[in-house]
Amino acid sequence: MKKFDNYVSNLEVLQKAENEDLDNEFIISGIIDKFFIQFELSWKVLKELLRYEGKSAAGSGSPREILKAAYELYDFIDEDIWLDMLKSRNDMTHIYDGEAAKRLVNSILYRYIPEYIKLRDNILTQYEEVLMQI
Repeated sequence: MKKFDNYVSNLEVLQKAENEDLDNEFIISGIIDKFFIQFELSWKVLKELLRYEGKSAAGSGSPREILKAAYELYDFIDEDIWLDMLKSRNDMTHIYDGEAAKRLVNSILYRYIPEYIKLRDNILTQYEEVLMQI
């Protein structure tokens, strides 16, 4: 699945964030931008998997609805973290000060990236053969 391939590629780049200069505003901005892309790829991958599983929620264009349906189907999804990600994604256009950006980067590094890794690993385990088909 092309979306999953993009998800994995973007995640590989995002995982390098903790090795960067986290006092550099440009780096912070780049991490937040990569997070935004990773989140978009995440819910779209989940949408495709829900479609594969025949779930009607896959017809929704709402990330919140996709996340809630995925939470019901998959035991490896931490609903609270994913809903926090959604809120962070929605709020990031309103981040105007450096401290708020640093707090978001901290969440990205220590809460969100581990959740993205968990999603990647579980999808690979459950859908290894299917990923080639869809």
